[in-house]
Amino acid sequence: MRELVTAALQMGPIQKADSRADVVARMIALLEQAHQAKATFAVFPELALTTFFPRWYMEDQPEVDQWFEAQMPGPDTAPLFERARELKIAISFGYAELTAEGQHFNTSILTNREGEIIGKYRKIHLPGHSEFDSERAFQHLEKRYFLPGDLGFPVWHNLGGIMGMLICNDRRWPEAYRVMGLQGVEMVTLGFNTPSVNSQMGDEGPQDRLFHHRLSCQSGAYQNSTWVVAVAKAGIEDGHPMIGGSLIIDPNGKIVAETTTEADEMIIHACDLDACNFGKTTIFDFKRHRRTEHYKLITERTGAKPPAA
Repeated sequence: MRELVTAALQMGPIQKADSRADVVARMIALLEQAHQAKATFAVFPELALTTFFPRWYMEDQPEVDQWFEAQMPGPDTAPLFERARELKIAISFGYAELTAEGQHFNTSILTNREGEIIGKYRKIHLPGHSEFDSERAFQHLEKRYFLPGDLGFPVWHNLGGIMGMLICNDRRWPEAYRVMGLQGVEMVTLGFNTPSVNSQMGDEGPQDRLFHHRLSCQSGAYQNSTWVVAVAKAGIEDGHPMIGGSLIIDPNGKIVAETTTEADEMIIHACDLDACNFGKTTIFDFKRHRRTEHYKLITERTGAKPPAA
């Protein structure tokens, strides 16, 4: 048994006026809870340091850049890394990354128990739009403020297992899980900030949003025989509600822990990484069962195209 005690550290809303120092203090408080519960790995949400700023239309680049981190760790986040190092807890969290070349990404990082960054992932499947859309109930401007990720879907050896990362909308794309599955991934972490209502279809409210969220994460876990740890930033940010529903899912696709609030909340589970082995050697033994000669359209075509009549 390779048991990894994993804490999913959901965060409640972060308002535009909240400082980085205030947010990091909340993260450290959650980390302390995880330590008290004997966790050695803790996962925080997407854009864990700020409000979900892509809901706001901005034209002034300095106004946009205030939400981004030019270094990681930086002065504001160093206390989080220091405390994680003291507690010997590996962490993963998301933030808005501004590179030295001036590029903007929606990014997640992974550390070891010594507080060293060993992995970085940049969100690939950016939802939303790039210009102001008067037809939407609210804006979702990730395509305006971020570039699509350029690092692919790597995995890393950490904490005795093989880990990968996704961010929010990535969970809806089976190719994302499968690329990591083909590298033997045993735990996928996924931070998300998901609005409680679809901005283009008001009838799709919180229950439907949670259904599709669970469906995507559970199918990704089952079809790749991997643990999935999906962690929300939730609650009402500056009048805009987001779902909770942070989950820990086992390699059979079963939810073993789920949050019950939209506030700062911890869920925890002792994840046996060896539980991945059965699926990976039977029904999802890719080497024996995959038929790549029939999958060419997956990489040759983006949009759907019906056959000629």
